[in-house]
Amino acid sequence: MTDTSIRFYVPDDAATVHAAALESVRDAGPWLPWCRIDLTLDEISQWIAKQIEARKAGTAFEFAIVDDAGVYLGGCGLNNIHDQDRFANLGYWVRSAAVGRGVAPAAVRAVARWAFANTELERLEIICAVDNERSRRVAEKTAAVAEGVLRSRLYLHDKSHDAHVYSIVRADVSDDVPAD
Repeated sequence: MTDTSIRFYVPDDAATVHAAALESVRDAGPWLPWCRIDLTLDEISQWIAKQIEARKAGTAFEFAIVDDAGVYLGGCGLNNIHDQDRFANLGYWVRSAAVGRGVAPAAVRAVARWAFANTELERLEIICAVDNERSRRVAEKTAAVAEGVLRSRLYLHDKSHDAHVYSIVRADVSDDVPAD
């Protein structure tokens, strides 16, 4: 397993994220429609700028996953935040060169700890297409609770997909982890 950490995105990440996405089109593209061969550096720069604003507004919290040398490995974050019911989507992706090294499970655990230490969220949901076996394995490795299959829950590449839903709730995460 690679030593990993999470940090918020900064504008200087754009070129690295762009390169990682282009490297990962074959593996991630089927599940992440934004991860495509014609993705531009400007699109990534705009996305990072939006994430910085969303963090300030408290509407999303997206993190870069980096190794101990600072190399960008992927992303993990909270979005689709529902304030009233205190839940959010927890999503993740890992660049192709870093797949299979425990990066995503470590990042999911770190984001869950951060969420419960720094927000009022009570529930995090991981939603992944039934055919996305890698993403399902990540959820299972983090001890997220499998809750079932939702029919036509995801719409990817002009097609509906059934999806597994997993949850991590505040009670699942240790209270003794300090806030980052």
